[in-house]
Amino acid sequence: MRPESQQLIVIIIAGTIMLLLLGMFIISFLFFYQRKHNNHITEKEQQQAAFRQELLKTQIEMQEQTLNYVSREIHDNVTQVLSFVKLNLAFTGNLAETERTNKIDESRKLVSQAIGDLRDLSKSLSFEHIAQLGLVKTIAIEVERLNKSNIMEAVMNVEGQPISLGDERELVFFRIFQEALNNALKHAGASQFKIGMRYDANSFSLTIVDNGAGFDYAALKAGGSGLRNMQNRAALVGAVAKISSEPGKGCCIAIDIASLAK
Repeated sequence: MRPESQQLIVIIIAGTIMLLLLGMFIISFLFFYQRKHNNHITEKEQQQAAFRQELLKTQIEMQEQTLNYVSREIHDNVTQVLSFVKLNLAFTGNLAETERTNKIDESRKLVSQAIGDLRDLSKSLSFEHIAQLGLVKTIAIEVERLNKSNIMEAVMNVEGQPISLGDERELVFFRIFQEALNNALKHAGASQFKIGMRYDANSFSLTIVDNGAGFDYAALKAGGSGLRNMQNRAALVGAVAKISSEPGKGCCIAIDIASLAK
């Protein structure tokens, strides 16, 4: 066989081997890419499922908190108003015409007040009212209720132009607000509660401060599921929650979103 023929055969064999290696490389690359892509899809689905589960848990806890509030409000406010109306009307038969008319007018106003309170309470039972009213208005209603009840002094300050943060975010932030308020009332014995909300062009921050007993944050963080819940839920909607407190110095919860892009 001539040297030229041998050289051609070697080239053909080498080319064939190169093509086979290239084919194997392409097949291997496609296989690993597909497996990575499938893993990414599975991981994304798991994250979405975890988010939906956490959101549902937030809704349930918010509903429980709201129901507790509604129960207290009906017992302490609406029931007392209606009982007073009942007593008012019971004694109208022995009064002069002018006094009877005054008592009936007074009772009518009290019944209107009770109806208004019940209407507000019925709205608070629905999650949709947060989406309809927005976070600022929803928290403002709670602040007004706190001040009317004389349980504590609540102050709210809003900076910037409020915009919708999205239903899921606002639900989570309202639940964090509820939990912070519950802690301030039940555990901290606070007399003042301050809420600050700041809207910038592409960011948002919520600050909640009380003047209660405070706590050792480092010690409580290890076993305090409530603090972890706040931070985990904030993270789910793209926010960062920072909690600071010292014994005797109250508590500050600061939640920030660096970007409002959905």
